Amino acid sequence: MSRVRVESFSISLDGFGAGADQSLENPLGVGGKALHGWALTTRTFRKMFGQDGGETGVDDRFAARGFENVGAWVLGRNMFGPVRGPWPDGSWKGWWGDTPPYHCPVFVLTHHPRAPLEMSGGTVFRFVTDGFESALRQARAAAGGKDVRVGGGVATVQQGLRTGLIDELHIAIGPVLLGRGERLFEGVDLVALGYECAEQVRTPNATHVVVRKKA
Repeated sequence: MSRVRVESFSISLDGFGAGADQSLENPLGVGGKALHGWALTTRTFRKMFGQDGGETGVDDRFAARGFENVGAWVLGRNMFGPVRGPWPDGSWKGWWGDTPPYHCPVFVLTHHPRAPLEMSGGTVFRFVTDGFESALRQARAAAGGKDVRVGGGVATVQQGLRTGLIDELHIAIGPVLLGRGERLFEGVDLVALGYECAEQVRTPNATHVVVRKKA
């Protein structure tokens, strides 16, 4: 059965899923890159960026499972890029170059229309202006029975949790303090929404927690 999943979502010890002041120079906000230290050395992420080698083990297992059986993605606009307001032109095509790591349809939340963007490797960005639930419906249809992965950022994951439409959430809590930014669970009552902790595994680089909707 098709599921809606959040995978490899890194947060700090003080609960931030992104740093403040996102920009072209700091796409994850100030200090945000440190949240992903556990992932960047894994074999899965190194391969994704065209690099050889990398660590295997628990961190890599969690990184790799995030790409298994995924047929479509939903992304917030900040996850796609730093451009604000109406799209000035078609020059911004994401952070990832000509061959993004998705290799399937990706539905980007935005308030401003833009034509679909076809990239190398099978990624097609489609821009959705009528909200998270519409994007998720379109992603489910495009996924062909596979799972839909919600890739962030923080506000997008919060929308999915508050509507109860996310089935499973994997967070990686890194040994990092940010002090300010966007808190993932700000205003989100997971207990009232019917979620429970289903798995917890600690490595030297992160504490991996899987939160799942109760059956």
